[in-house]
Amino acid sequence: MQELDKKYYKIGDVATILGIPMSTLRYWESQFTIIKPKRNAKNIRFYTPNDIEIIRKVYYLVKEKGLKLDAAQEQIRVNRDGVDKRFEVVDKLKEIKAGLLELQHALDLVKQ
Repeated sequence: MQELDKKYYKIGDVATILGIPMSTLRYWESQFTIIKPKRNAKNIRFYTPNDIEIIRKVYYLVKEKGLKLDAAQEQIRVNRDGVDKRFEVVDKLKEIKAGLLELQHALDLVKQ
């Protein structure tokens, strides 16, 4: 995951960071009440790092777990702590896997 070092991100930046289309972000914003980016006078969306983390959780539920939008909303509504914990565990496991793959690649290079 890319380090989030800015205070606000535009929708194009968020789409690039998460690897999803801007249209998906706009649609999820209309479907999930927890996704609430700030808007300026010109109605341009500005996402905080916290907003991006929330969207990553929605992505996890919808794209990785395969839940339909209404099921994902229900999971967030009734079991937010559980969703947060599972998301954190899965995220940590992905980091560990990436590190192990990197080590494996380094070992393969040494063997050659």
